[in-house]
Amino acid sequence: MEIKGHVAVVTGAASGLGFATAKRLAAAGAAVAIFDLSGEATAKVAAEIGGQGYAVDVSDAAAVEAAFAKIENDMGTPRIVVSCAGIGTAARILPRDGSLTIDSFAKALNINLLGTYVVMNIAARAMAAADPIDADGARGVIINTSSVAFEDGQIGQAAYSASKGGIASMTLPAARELARFGIRVMAIAPGLFETAMSAGLPDDIKADILKSVPYPSRMGDPDEYARLVQSIVENPMLNGTVIRLDAAARMPIK
Repeated sequence: MEIKGHVAVVTGAASGLGFATAKRLAAAGAAVAIFDLSGEATAKVAAEIGGQGYAVDVSDAAAVEAAFAKIENDMGTPRIVVSCAGIGTAARILPRDGSLTIDSFAKALNINLLGTYVVMNIAARAMAAADPIDADGARGVIINTSSVAFEDGQIGQAAYSASKGGIASMTLPAARELARFGIRVMAIAPGLFETAMSAGLPDDIKADILKSVPYPSRMGDPDEYARLVQSIVENPMLNGTVIRLDAAARMPIK
């Protein structure tokens, strides 16, 4: 599938993996719609890459639906949708103070998992109603962001791992269901990347994690994630699977 000339939606595009993806897709010729919570941040990124910015909470179905309607009207049907919006959480199931962590668990699932599903659901409806764009009958591709934590969750990552595990688990059934419409569904599970989320980790924890990264023994560059997004879009045989992007790392217990 060609990128040039098509409309792409990238969530969480004001920074990190989402920003790198939006920038790369725009450079490849896509018209990019940028979703993020901050209207100011989306406007800034949109101006930088020549796209359109939308202040959207991805867990709010009505807001996502309204944004997609505006994109269809102003830009055309999105053919590429990449979900990067998400939060990192760190909370033990049984903290030392004996407090419950149910609220933080629900928040992680609401933003990371439900938000991803909302965007995929609404994007799939838009794509399915559009005409095919190639001889294979392709109508679009949806790429969701999981994490290596879905397999290698550390202590304190029960909520985060559950949310990212849900994203990984729904990849194949979503791809199978949407295949009849010519819509591919993929997921990327990044390891430790240079993002705002990883910037909040203490240096000693980063150092411990990087000890388990065989090669290259460093944090990932967000553009390396974006390069994989581009490869997935352009290769029609990539469908229904989760790709770990982690330099062969396996996360330590904590």
